[in-house]
Formats: sequence, C-alpha cells, structure tokens
Amino acid sequence: MHYRPLGRTGWNISTVSFGAWAIGGTWGEVSDAESMGALHRALDLGVNFFDSADVYGDGRSERLLAQLKRERSEPFYIATKAGRRLNPHVAGGYNRENLTAFVERSLVNLNTDALDLLQLHCPPTEVYYMPEVFGVLDDLQKAGKLRHYGVSVEKVEEALKAIAYPGVQTVQIIYNLFRQRPADLLFEETQKRGVGILARLPLSSGLLSGKMAADSHFAADDHRLFNREGAAFDKGETFSGLDYAVGLQAVEAMRPLVPEGMTMAQMALRWIQMHPAVTCSIPGGKRASQVADNVAAADLPPLSDSTMQALAEVYARFAKPLVHQRW
Repeated sequence: MHYRPLGRTGWNISTVSFGAWAIGGTWGEVSDAESMGALHRALDLGVNFFDSADVYGDGRSERLLAQLKRERSEPFYIATKAGRRLNPHVAGGYNRENLTAFVERSLVNLNTDALDLLQLHCPPTEVYYMPEVFGVLDDLQKAGKLRHYGVSVEKVEEALKAIAYPGVQTVQIIYNLFRQRPADLLFEETQKRGVGILARLPLSSGLLSGKMAADSHFAADDHRLFNREGAAFDKGETFSGLDYAVGLQAVEAMRPLVPEGMTMAQMALRWIQMHPAVTCSIPGGKRASQVADNVAAADLPPLSDSTMQALAEVYARFAKPLVHQRW
C-alpha cells in the first residue's frame, strides 16, 4: 500500500481507500457479516481511510464502521457526510440547527466524541455562495465536534467555489476514466491550496470492472436500475452519467488496453493514481474478495504513456461528448 497526504490535515492516507456506500445499501442486498468481512480485509491490507455518510443505509454504514473501531486496535480515519437527510433537499436547510443535529446523530452512530472528517453531501449549488454555512462548520470544529471538514460535490464549478473557503480541507468528486474533467483545472487549484482530492465512483458504478453486460440484472433497490435517468438523485452518480449501453461500448474499447497482470478494475484504479493531485480513490466493496482486488491496484506499476494516450482517446470518443460539460 502507498500513502499520500490528505490536504493540510497532517494525515497520510491509503491511495486506495474504502467507500462505504455499498455496505449501507442502495447497491442490492448485503449482509452485515459480509460487510464486516470486507472492512476487516481492508484494514488487513493497509487501508486506513473509510468514507461513509449518514444516509447510507440510514446510518447502517456508520454503525458498521463503529463496530470495526471496537473490534480493531489499529488507527484509521472515518469520513462521513451531512445534508442529504434534508427533505426537501434545499439550500435553506443547511443551517446551524440542522447541521448540528446531523453531526450529533453521526457522533452517536460512530460512537465517538469527534468526527474525523465531515463533508457537506452534494448540497445545492447555492450553498457554496452562503458563507454562513461554512461558518457553522468552523464553529463545530472549534467546539471539538469535528476535526476537519470538506465537501462532496457534483460539479467542478462547485468545487472551485468551495476551496475558496479556508477551512475546506478536502473535495470529493467523481473522477474516473469516464469523468476526466476535474483534471483540466480543478486539480491545479487544489494543489495550489493544499486541498485533498477523494475520487469517488472510481469504477463508474462497476462498469469499469469489465464484468457487466447488456443483460446484467440489478435488484429493485439497486440505484444502477432505478437511478439511470436521475430519478432519485443526480444522474451522474450512476454509471458516471453515461448511458449504460454507451458505457458498455466504451468498456469494450478499453478491454484490449488492460496491461498484462491487471484486471480492468485495477487499471481503472491505477489510472486515477497517475495524477499527483489525487489523494485516494474510494471504491466500494461488499465482499472481502472485491476489496483485495481493488487494494492490489495500489502496488501495481504505473501505466505506460501509450496506454494513457489510448485511454484518453476512448474517453474522447465515447464519454466526453456526453458528460464533460455537464459536471
């Protein structure tokens, strides 16, 4: 495992970390025993950063991470998020009363006195123009309720606005072989300001595993079935906003580019780490075997210049016309 600094926190975190959305739910059925097996395996392999949210399984994901803390002695960091419990999810809901209540709830779920990292959970764009929201986060930090805070965003423009607030330590954004725009400008700015990048959806909802097909079955409670057009939340969170059929075509175009000794998923994860601005990717994993395959990417050799160029050409052909300017 390799480690990189996370913003100005003083933490060095695993370049392949653990996204805990899948163990909370909305990715089909998952058992707590299997989830705990995946979490333990991640720690065994050197992962020291876990990304959760208060809405993943209505707190289930956070509670499983609290259980991991009880069962293991080695130190690790837990990031969580706040905001998506709002109904309706509107900018005005990001006020002192609600944010404080969300933090207190997560403190209970995680069985801790202070959150390691709290992220605003893809709030409406208007929130980034409300300095009072970041003032609340400053106050919660001063009160010892959270050690650091950051943002999870949908759009590059939101990230650029967020990092103007001096307390923002991290930006979580979709960055993968099908969503490459953050590297155009955002990463240059985050490097200048010492802001960490958490690359979410690194495998594009599993598309970049190379294991999906036109007839792949998804459970009724799996967002890869019900959110393809953005019915429940932003369309970009499902298959990176790509039409499923187009995504499958792009995967087939990439298949011959996978280096010997790598899986397609490992190539996709290694591609993310080729950019020095990225602190870590946060792939999900419901099973220990998935975690092991993902984590192995951290120690693989760099991709060649020719492979990087060929992957850029696949992006330009299939994904860029559909997603580049949308997010």
